[in-house]
Amino acid sequence: MWGQLYTPWMKQQADRLMRALTTGAILLARALGEVWRRVRPAVIFVLNALLAIILIFEEWGWRPLSNLLARLARFRIWALAELFIAGLPPYGALVALAIPTAILVPAKLFGVYLLALGHVISAIIVLGLAKVASTALIARIFILTKPALMQIAWFKRAYDLFVPWQEALFAWVRASWIWRYGRVVKWRAGRAWQAVRPSFTAVWERLRPRLAALGRRVRIATRGAWRQLSLRSRQVVARLRPPGTPSRTPSRLTRR
Repeated sequence: MWGQLYTPWMKQQADRLMRALTTGAILLARALGEVWRRVRPAVIFVLNALLAIILIFEEWGWRPLSNLLARLARFRIWALAELFIAGLPPYGALVALAIPTAILVPAKLFGVYLLALGHVISAIIVLGLAKVASTALIARIFILTKPALMQIAWFKRAYDLFVPWQEALFAWVRASWIWRYGRVVKWRAGRAWQAVRPSFTAVWERLRPRLAALGRRVRIATRGAWRQLSLRSRQVVARLRPPGTPSRTPSRLTRR
């Protein structure tokens, strides 16, 4: 009885609810479309700028930093470390590739801590240095371990998928006006530097002897201050030592 009495009413309410939901969804979709149409240029501009920065860092950061670390191979310990990394098995190479990021996590957390305290410039410097160091180490380790990493099937598939997508993305970025403007700025900055480089070189040649002399004076003053501090500390220790206690640190005259 109750079902027969309320069924028409419930159907009518359900139909009204469905119509209201459909109308609301259509209006929401139109509103979102209008919002996207208005913010789309700004979003594309921001994406272009970010991708251009990434590309600049890729071309002007990844390779130079890797080459800079490669110069350290003239030191024996660094060369031995590179030989060890290059000889790692595939999954050992994968672990080595993740080590720089893990090592620099405390530095990044410290940068976030400085940012939370309001030290914006210090935080940016710490985070920037951590990023540069991490990128340099990852770039060098990847070059050393790439043959081993390519032996991992899933890594090779991911690499083969990522590289064409990256190249297509970078080609799109290079065709954007932001990238072209950046190239113009780079060219102008290069010309400006070539114009002022002789002046900077001449100033540096004049200042280099003075800076060298200043460095020598600073080293001499530092050594003198350290000798005086050491002498005074030994005198204080000698005064505080009980009478008759032998000295554990003989003086230079005793050594001689």
